[in-house]
Amino acid sequence: MPHADISPQVRGNARRMRNAMTEAETKLWNELRAHRLMGLGFRRQVPIAGYIVDFACAAHRLIVEVDGSQHARPQSADYDRQRTRRLEADGWTILRFWNDDVLRDIDNVCEHIVRVIGKGAFE
Repeated sequence: MPHADISPQVRGNARRMRNAMTEAETKLWNELRAHRLMGLGFRRQVPIAGYIVDFACAAHRLIVEVDGSQHARPQSADYDRQRTRRLEADGWTILRFWNDDVLRDIDNVCEHIVRVIGKGAFE
């Protein structure tokens, strides 16, 4: 599948977001980076299809989003559904976790990611 063009503005926004991650994003990134989770390769704040996703594992077409309370608002939820439909149409699977889930139960978040990818039991 060919890569979509990424505007300089989106690329710059992604770069800024990498330097200003939330506490929950940082906690999850510490579990995902450097192939720490079952050898899976993740990138953070990745531009895909005109959106910037929190984490992406290209080998398994998996996107992991870490959402704050603003995503519970109706207009944000509508935007997220539209975004999810677009990314799924391109063959991506999207997992969403609330900040609180990541901060309080990182082990179960990681187990769920591994289960979805189908790597087997998490150790």
